[in-house]
Amino acid sequence: MFEVANPNGSAPVLLLADHAGREVPAALNRLGLGDAPFERHIAYDIGVEVMTRRLAHRLDAPAMIYNYSRLLIDPNRSLDDPTSICAVSDGVIVPANRTLTPNDAEARAAEFFHPYHQAIDDWLNRFATRGVAPSVISVHSFTEQFRGVDRPWHVGILWGDEGGLSLPLIDRLRQEPDLCIGDNQPYSGRNRHGYTVETHAYPRDLANTLIEVRQDLVDTEEKAEAWGDRLADCLAPLLSNGGYGDTGFTQDNNKAVNA
Repeated sequence: MFEVANPNGSAPVLLLADHAGREVPAALNRLGLGDAPFERHIAYDIGVEVMTRRLAHRLDAPAMIYNYSRLLIDPNRSLDDPTSICAVSDGVIVPANRTLTPNDAEARAAEFFHPYHQAIDDWLNRFATRGVAPSVISVHSFTEQFRGVDRPWHVGILWGDEGGLSLPLIDRLRQEPDLCIGDNQPYSGRNRHGYTVETHAYPRDLANTLIEVRQDLVDTEEKAEAWGDRLADCLAPLLSNGGYGDTGFTQDNNKAVNA
């Protein structure tokens, strides 16, 4: 269902990749779909797995990589959200989801939703037992167009009730002359699009941010790794100076950031 990349990472950071995968259990017969939908954004966030693994390496941080498709159940939506299990996604009918009963939905959540969130809690508890308040960084990607409207932003930073890590990151990204930066674009963090961050980072008062990179910029392994490097270069100084939440970085455990 999920894996932890770089589990021995020493940095007080937890990376989250809710939509990294596009797997479906064999018993569910690809939810009644052919191959083509699983190449699209409706099934997963293109480029995010590679980008997050690169960030985990560069920041020397653990990363939770969710391997199943968001078409099965969306781990970044509350269970009462109508997009938690989509019967139709961007015009594509998902046959196995159209006939889902409430009991079926509960069973799917029990198997594919709750264990992931419990694992995130477990990781944050490990930090807490060491007296460390980690920064929580959620990584996503978004389409170049939505409902016929172009999205000009290269990268968007979503944030909610407090700027925490997000506002300094926006300022840092704006120093890159070739980038168009979205402040709460293409979605607004104030509209609660980041269930995972809101559920795990907000109640613990942890520094956090949700990063969205446009998918055409990360649709190959080479491009996704390059964006992982670019984000790491922007994040590392913000995390290392300890000015945006008690990140717990020290000179010693920050040495791998620029590796």
